[in-house]
Amino acid sequence: MYSLLLTALCVAADPQPATIVIRGATIIDGTGRPGYVGDVALRGDRIIAVGKFSAEGPVTEVRGEGLVVAPGFIDLHTHSDFPLQAAATRANLSYTRQGVTTVVTGNCGSGPVDVAAFYAKLEKGGIGGNVAHLVPHNDVRNKVMGNVNRAPDADELAEMVDLVETGMAEGAWGLATGLIYNPGTYSKTEEIIALARPAAKHGGIYASHMRDEGTGLLDAIGELIRIGKEAGLPAHVSHIKCSGKRAWGQASAAVTLIEKARAQGQVVTADQYPYTASSTSLRAMVIPARFREGSAKELKARLEDPDTGPKLRAAIEQAVGGRDGGSSIRIATYKPKKEWQGKSLAEIAKMEGKSATDIAIEIEKNGGAQAVSFGMNEEDLRLFLRQSWVATASDGSSKMPDDTVPHPRSYGTFPRKIGLYAVKENVIPLEQAVRSSSGLPADILSLPERGYLRPGYFADVVVFDPKTIIDTATFDKPHQFAQGVKYLYVNGTAVIDDGADTKKLPGRALRHTIAKNPEGPSK
Repeated sequence: MYSLLLTALCVAADPQPATIVIRGATIIDGTGRPGYVGDVALRGDRIIAVGKFSAEGPVTEVRGEGLVVAPGFIDLHTHSDFPLQAAATRANLSYTRQGVTTVVTGNCGSGPVDVAAFYAKLEKGGIGGNVAHLVPHNDVRNKVMGNVNRAPDADELAEMVDLVETGMAEGAWGLATGLIYNPGTYSKTEEIIALARPAAKHGGIYASHMRDEGTGLLDAIGELIRIGKEAGLPAHVSHIKCSGKRAWGQASAAVTLIEKARAQGQVVTADQYPYTASSTSLRAMVIPARFREGSAKELKARLEDPDTGPKLRAAIEQAVGGRDGGSSIRIATYKPKKEWQGKSLAEIAKMEGKSATDIAIEIEKNGGAQAVSFGMNEEDLRLFLRQSWVATASDGSSKMPDDTVPHPRSYGTFPRKIGLYAVKENVIPLEQAVRSSSGLPADILSLPERGYLRPGYFADVVVFDPKTIIDTATFDKPHQFAQGVKYLYVNGTAVIDDGADTKKLPGRALRHTIAKNPEGPSK
């Protein structure tokens, strides 16, 4: 009944009181169905017609011949929590230039715990796109317990549960963990289940940077599935990958494990960025969790301690050796010596006449660095990319060009997925690439009235040229905006108009309610 009504609306011949009409573009609506040529009409902050219709009154017409019109892209995994609060990056240009209209924050367990205050600050300053926040487990735990390696007592657990409950009541969309990071890495599975239950009560999801993305990948997926099952909510794998050469080839087994849970009726999904390199802190890459308790000052003291120091150095040396002697780790951001940015540990070691381990220890003594790790292979990436339950997500953050050398994903993820893997190499159909960037993430998040081109839905709409959409950011020159997005509307307001940024800030803080997306969570 619903689909018949939708079809009738899409081909309505009655005049539509539109303000913007996109004419003659190929409509790819976010469902994965084949595209077709038609028109899309917007009025205010809503889509009012899709398909064949006539428009009345004065309208702004956008010539769409040869272009694709699609739902605005939804990035399920960003670290834009703080950049979107800053004047220089609140417009989110590195994402709007990709066609992204909504980003999710709080990922990997890090971000503002006070959800209401975070949303209020975004609204006060203005934002270029919409934001949906997840309750960040690491910061919840740190607020209650600090960076300690132990289980919470009953009172501490109750306090953390209350913080998750409050965050959900204030509009968060679920709970996010980062189980390789401090202090979440010290949490047992039972703790996560207890904290996921209030998220489940409010209709939220559980999203996780899992405990292991390398040789322990399958066990980590098993833990995630268990948490989702016992807490009673959808479970979502953040940036699914097989990290490190010893883990290469596990993608097939990981897919099988997730498919088995899905076949048994559990909602399990994932997201992915289309690159064979990852990025995080150097500390998370080379220093085992058992040495990371406490403050940065305490870590420095351990490095210099005559008893602990040699043990820690040996652990770092082993970790660096497992990453091609430091040649697969490239420093992205390191303020004390900016000339090291963009160079691998091995390159810096050669320059300085030291070992790669020496360089890693020096960096950690001086506060640490962000780094890029080249640790995945193309075959695993493509297998994950083809799965119908894997959404596109960047794991990046809102940026503007500067002197750092970060991962290019903050500028290129979505155009790379579409322009390279769908259009150029035909790994997946264009319609699937669009769905993985729009309708699928909306379903995963249960985000209502976004993610699809449908009458009555919010006017988050992207118009791109399928012949030119591509990422231009590289690992050597990452601060380069993507190409191919001609128009982008956020809540009906153009933030990109004929390829030019309008500098408008029409984004909204999206507050979760228990009301579901009509599609429901994607299994």
